[in-house]
Formats: sequence, C-alpha cells, structure tokens
Amino acid sequence: MITSDDLIARVRAYNPKTNAALIADAFVFGAESHEGQFRHSGEAYFTHPIAVACILAEQQMDDATIITALLHDTIEDTGATFAVVEERFGREIADLVDGVTKLTNLQVSSHETKQAENFRKLFMATSRDLRVTLVKLADRLHNMRTIKSMRDDKQAQKARETMDIYAPLAGRMGMQWMREELEDLAFRVLNPEGRNSIIRRFITLQRETGDVVEKIQTDMEFELDKAGISADIYGRAKKPYSIWRKMQEKEQGFSRLSDIYGFRVITHSEAECYAALGAIHQRWRAVPGRFKDYISQPKSNGYRSIHTTVSGRDGKRVEVQIRTVEMHEVAEAGVAAHWSYREGERVENRFAVDPARWIAQLTERLDEDHDHSEFLDLVKLEMYQDQVFCFTPKGDVIKLPRGATPIDFAYAIHTRIGHACVGAKIDGLRVPLWTRVKNGQSVEVITADGQTPQATWIDIAVTGRAKTAIRRALREEDRARFIQLGRELVRVGFENVQKKATDKALKTAAKALGILSVDDLLDLVGSAEITSRAVVSAIYPELAISDGVEIESRRAVIGLEAGQTRRLAQCCQPIPGERIVGITSRGQGVVVHAIDCEVLADFEDQPERWIDLHWQEGTHSATNTITLEMTITNDAGVLGRICTLIGENDANISDLVFIDRKPDYFRLLIEVDLRDVEHMHIVMTALEADTNVAEIARHRDPDRAGQVQRQR
Repeated sequence: MITSDDLIARVRAYNPKTNAALIADAFVFGAESHEGQFRHSGEAYFTHPIAVACILAEQQMDDATIITALLHDTIEDTGATFAVVEERFGREIADLVDGVTKLTNLQVSSHETKQAENFRKLFMATSRDLRVTLVKLADRLHNMRTIKSMRDDKQAQKARETMDIYAPLAGRMGMQWMREELEDLAFRVLNPEGRNSIIRRFITLQRETGDVVEKIQTDMEFELDKAGISADIYGRAKKPYSIWRKMQEKEQGFSRLSDIYGFRVITHSEAECYAALGAIHQRWRAVPGRFKDYISQPKSNGYRSIHTTVSGRDGKRVEVQIRTVEMHEVAEAGVAAHWSYREGERVENRFAVDPARWIAQLTERLDEDHDHSEFLDLVKLEMYQDQVFCFTPKGDVIKLPRGATPIDFAYAIHTRIGHACVGAKIDGLRVPLWTRVKNGQSVEVITADGQTPQATWIDIAVTGRAKTAIRRALREEDRARFIQLGRELVRVGFENVQKKATDKALKTAAKALGILSVDDLLDLVGSAEITSRAVVSAIYPELAISDGVEIESRRAVIGLEAGQTRRLAQCCQPIPGERIVGITSRGQGVVVHAIDCEVLADFEDQPERWIDLHWQEGTHSATNTITLEMTITNDAGVLGRICTLIGENDANISDLVFIDRKPDYFRLLIEVDLRDVEHMHIVMTALEADTNVAEIARHRDPDRAGQVQRQR
C-alpha cells in the first residue's frame, strides 16, 4: 500500500510548497476512520481513498483536493462528522468532503424522478465548488479500475451508470483521457465480447499491414520537417469503445471503417498550427466536411485545437488534431488545468476555463419548481450535444448545441428577444423558424411588438434555455387560454359518457387527482399534461371511454370556437395521433395542418391566425385519408395483392394513380383511409414486408396547400 510519505512525495514533485503536515494528518485520520473496513476484493478499504488521491495528484491538484480525496468517504461510511472534519482540517475541506458525500448516491435509475433528482443534486453541488466533481470522477475511475471484485449485477449497474453519466461529464469538462478510460472500462463490463472482437481484429490488421501508426507518423514528421515546422507527433489507434460506437452509428462492420487511427501534432505557436495544417493538406487529400477550427472558435470548456481528416496510406482515413503545448495541457487536463499547480504556484494557462460558469448558468435558470422529467431533459440537452458557432449581424459569436434553431439563437441573445421573435434570416435569406443553424452562419432575428411565444415552439427549440423560457411564458401568459381549452376538452370528455362537467364534478376530480384547484386542473388538461380521460376516470372509472367506441369525424378535432368550421389540409393530410395546428382562412374556416407541414412557414409572420388544436381522445373512424407513394415490381398479380393487403388491415383505398410506368416496375400514389398514425404504421409495415414492394413512403405535396380534404 502507498504510504503517506509516498503520496506527499508525489504532490511535492509538482508543488514544493505543499502543506505536507496537513496531508500526513489527513492520511492518519482517514486510516483510523476506516480501520476494520474492507473492500470487496478483501483489501483494506483505505487503499481506495489513497488511490483516488493519487489520481488527483497525477492531475497536479491543490492540497485541499488531495486531502478531500483521502477523506471523501469518512462522513458517509465512518463515525466522523462534518463538525469533526471542519475542526481538524478547516471549513473549505469540510465543505468539499460534504459535497462529495452528497453525490455518493448518484445512480442511473429506471425511475426518471430519482434520476432527475440526482442530476439536480450533482449540478447544485458542482456549482458551489467544481473540485467536488473532480474528486467524484476520480473516485468513479478507481472503482471502475477495480470493478472485477464486485457481483455481476453490481458491475453492470455501475458500468451503465458510468457510461450514461460520469463518462459524458468527464468529456464535457474537457478531461477526454478520463472519458475514454471510463468508457472503455464500462464497455469491458457491458459488452466484453464486442470489445474482445475489436481487439482481435486490431491484432489481425496489425499482423497484415504492419505498424500503420508508426509509418504514418514517420510520413508526417518528414512533411513537417520539410516545411521547417518543429512539432511533436503522437499517433495511436482509437479505443475499442470509440470504434464500436462508430460501427453502431454508421451501421458498418470493422473492415469498412477507415478512420480508426488518430494523430496529435503539438506545435510551439498558433501560427505553426496553421502552417502544419497546410503542410498536411498539401501532402494528403482532406476529407470534405471533416474540418473543425476550435482555435478560432474554442469550446466552452476551453478546448482549442484544429481537427482535420485526411486520406492517408492506402486510402485509409486518418484523424489529425493540431494544437500548441498550452492548448494540449488544457485538452488533456480539462478543468483540472484550471486548478493544477506547478513549482508551488497555480499554473497560469491562458486557455484554461472554469466550467463552473457553465454549470452555474444552467442551475440559475432551472428553477426548483420545474417537474423532474423536464429538468432531466434540459440537463441532457445541455450536457451531451456538440456545439455550433454562429454570428449576430454585429459579428458577436453565439454558441448553440448542434441542431439548434433560430428560436434557440433568439433566446441565447436575450429572453425578451426570444419572446418577440416572429421570423429569422440566415445569411440574409428568410428561413422557417425550425431551420437548423450551421457553423459560421449569420443569423438575424426578426421581432415584433406584441408577439408572444407559441406552443409549437417547444417542439422546435433545442436548448434547455429556450424550452424553459417558452414553457414559463406559456404558463404565465397563456394560462387563461389553457384553462379555456381544458374546459372544452373536459366538457367533451364528460359528454362522451353522458355526464356533465359541473363545478362540483371538477372539484371532486381535482381532489382525487391531488390537484389544488379546478383552474389548475383545467390548465393541466389544456396544456396536455394530463388527459380529459384521466379527469373522467377520476370520478367515473367504470364509464371511461374504451378504445372500442369510435369517435365521429365531425367531433374528431377539439379547440375550435363555437360556430367555427374546419377542414383538413391536403398538403400534409394530418391524421389522429399527429400534433396539429389550425390556420384561420377566409372562406374556409380553420384549415388543420400537421405541426411539421412545410406550408406553415408561409404563416410564421401571422401568429394571430394560429390556433392550438388537439385530436379527440379515443378510437377514430377510418375516414382519415393519407397518400402513400409506392414502387412495386411489374409482375402479374402484384397490384391485386397490394390492394388485398390494404383491405386485410382494415383500410380502404379511395384513389390510385400511376405516376411512372417502366418495364420492370411501377410507381404509384395510393390514397388510403385510416383511423390514426398507429393504423398507418400497421398498413405501411405490412406493405413494406411484401417482396414485390421496393419502396414505400408517405407522400405529402405542399403544392396542394390550397386544397382541402373532403369530409365524410
């Protein structure tokens, strides 16, 4: 076992001014506190805190963090108390130990509420002092290194927890080496056969081709020397889990993967980074779409590097990262670069960024009154998505998750701008609000006085900040509208069981559902957080509508005002089960569109014409028409069999048009009358399984926007 003197020597190697006496005292206190305790492997328990402290010493952390590592389990697992730790080691260390203690029960649970609570605890603790998370990550790393001594079920649980929470968190904080090791250790437990298979293939590949890494590294060194660039080059094959993930994402076998090797070029200046990039691109062909410049646009955790992929020897793709020594320190240590010491002084690395700012911003805007599932969704959105960088018209850089929209951009500038958004321009061209922004684009937000967030924006927005602001605005400003809509939904729900939604009935339902008031109940129904069927069932469970009762076509859509008529748009042909919205149209009443209909872009600047609509709950009649586009082989009896399949699945063909005839195949449009989305999937799945059906897809035609679907 490593002794106190061994640990102090490791710390003193990078911090000669270390408080050796305090570390020695913590070593003694920890050893005494854990006396008589043992790990699953049979080793003395205190070997674990020592190992955690050594991991943090490798990252050149300060004395307080090293001592916290030695004591991190004392309050949780021994008779030591916060007061005792504070009296002996000071308030700072006591707070850190207490913070780690509060994270020890963090688990990935199938119960979302518990998982969300744990996420909240993690971020609240981290926002107070980031070193709490550093100790917890080191604690998890050592536990994963020694996981073999645990029961199989516990190994699987800890490995899944590591893969879902701790590895992504380490990556988000810039500690890529730790992320890779955590993923590989978890992969070893969760899929040992998959990992061993990749390792075996690597060995075979190396036997067939020789040491490819060494050959490519030699080629790069030659090109950089020729260009007069002094740099260190490191190459390696990617980790087994990284390769496995690529195989899953690209649905390719190992033999078809090309970019399984990575190289790092470490230069002495930023100018040399770009010079090295030029030399490499002159020698090897760059792969389009695989270039990223994180030097001019660094990640939020301070990461800076140039990424490119080139076609190397034998056409194999090779990933190359180019950065300076300072950038490399941050890339390797991540957040630890902000805390690390050298020669007794805090390291002054101008690229080191404290990610606590990011976490603090997240926790500030996630109020305690958010429901658990919403909090969990927002945390995952903030943590696990890559970023894109776009510009305001003034040239300011806005960082957003990949897949973000102009709505996210507007809220990233200011909540007031987001609320007032009515449209957007990207690179000077007007675009729909659901357009995905890309790196380097210039985005201009168009605002209007009196505009308020639309309910449909929640599905369009990607960032936690935008979704939170939209939900809050809708709750505050549209509560009356939700209550009105909820009252209508409940009225119809009660009428379906021949009852009346009286005030007394609604009060009784609210009480049965644990809701404080009738208005709160109606608000929840109107905002689709609970269903009208649930309200009816709270009072009349035996009368709740069964799925066997068909809903009449004229009562299928809810949300219209008295006297309003509606038609289903032919451009998108919405059917029950899809999110819908109404657009008021002179002479046609309300035209109902699917929420993802392209035609809705034409009405973005006319919010006063939009109406929130819902499909009535229950089983709908098979009178909702969609168009299927199919390609079938030109053989005898094929079309007849297709028509029979549709009929066998309780659907009716209302029209059929051939759009292309070839000697070996036909393309045709078939209009089919269905109940809902589920019915559509059943029919399409049955057709797709037929050997003579080459392709099948739902057909939508924006050019038919002026037409309306017939009503029956």
